Amino acid sequence: MASSTAVQRTLPPQSSSVRAARDVTRSTLSEWGLESLSDDAVLVVSELVTNALRYGLFPTFDRPITLMLARRGTEVLCAVTDPSQDLPVVRSPDYCQENGRGLHVVEIYSRRWGCDILDTGGKAVWALFDATA
Repeated sequence: MASSTAVQRTLPPQSSSVRAARDVTRSTLSEWGLESLSDDAVLVVSELVTNALRYGLFPTFDRPITLMLARRGTEVLCAVTDPSQDLPVVRSPDYCQENGRGLHVVEIYSRRWGCDILDTGGKAVWALFDATA
């Protein structure tokens, strides 16, 4: 296996992109022989794409979001970009509410996560996984 592999997909700003991102993540990890990461990574990617659609797109934006998966040695990086530069806010999870737990889920299931403002505009929210499992 090569020490670095990457996949990038542009996703339209619509709810069906969440399923498409899950499918791309699952099939990519399978191709890389990392099926053991699939459930956690698919859950995290689903949360990141949902947040990008919910909070990263303004009513006037018709720009797509981007999913990027990269394997670098013993790590897998999952990143989602959107056109907003508003940083994500981690809220204390309220288990009586339907929403508000996404970043808490990302924090629990990934080894590390973060957000970077892009020079080209927008931001990338990313999560890192250990690929040695």
